[in-house]
Amino acid sequence: MVRSNVVKVIEGLLREKFGWSETRMCEELWRFIGVDVDEFRRHGIEPCIWLKGLEGLSDLRRPYWLGLARSDMSIEKYNRGLRLALVTTNSVDAVFFPVLLSMVKLPSLNVNQENIPTAKYIHNSFNLSYSIYLDVDEWPWPIELSAYELKKIFNGFSDEGLAEYIAGEIDGDGTAWYEGSAYVRFAACKNCPKRVVLDVLKEVIAERFGITGSINQLETADALTFGGEKAVRLLRCIIRYIHHPLRRLRAELILALYDGKISKDEFTKLYEQTEYERGAPDIKRSRGLEALARAAPQTHTHG
Repeated sequence: MVRSNVVKVIEGLLREKFGWSETRMCEELWRFIGVDVDEFRRHGIEPCIWLKGLEGLSDLRRPYWLGLARSDMSIEKYNRGLRLALVTTNSVDAVFFPVLLSMVKLPSLNVNQENIPTAKYIHNSFNLSYSIYLDVDEWPWPIELSAYELKKIFNGFSDEGLAEYIAGEIDGDGTAWYEGSAYVRFAACKNCPKRVVLDVLKEVIAERFGITGSINQLETADALTFGGEKAVRLLRCIIRYIHHPLRRLRAELILALYDGKISKDEFTKLYEQTEYERGAPDIKRSRGLEALARAAPQTHTHG
């Protein structure tokens, strides 16, 4: 049997015999990292909403994929085709990445153990690399883009298309968080090809949505940041297209606070569950292999 058919048979057995489903996978992931799905649902927030609309991403022409490629996803020539890869050690990404790539093709998985001598609380970290392989003509976007070319593509997007692109950036190297106020940030390495995205994105978001951000210089990267009401306005534009589980959950939670659907005390209690532990062991970091085996046990058969 073709390997993809074997995987389908295994998934069918998991669904039939053990009640596995994408929602159950999502719930198990949240339990693994200490998020109480029932508590969120009692406050009208659905932790597994990130699964909604994923099937639409089977089309690589969707602007989301260009956003992901301009941030976290690598694209490189492989034999006579292309290899699209997403790499992580984190628990949430370990489940999200194969689910996302499988909308296009079944991903292969390579697992490598790595030592991180500067990370005090991390031991036996496993690097998970998910890949899909395409013919050259299957990838519809330019692999390398100048600022002028990127701006031209942005100008050809509808408002919805631009919002979808931005969500792809968020799901890659972006983030949304709350620290006395709402923030949205897009990061890019200094002096690398992806750095040009920040300047163009800042300009286009201001022109199209009337939302202005600022570019900050961090220690190892530069970042386009939106704060306060500007961050909230941007999240309203893009939230339906955000699929990263943790970033979508934070965005839903932040908007629920600003819309008055939950109190500040309720928000604080729920938001704490989404935060990373600083200076202490954190199950959200460097536990990707364990999260994958527990939440999505069939995915490791893909490679």
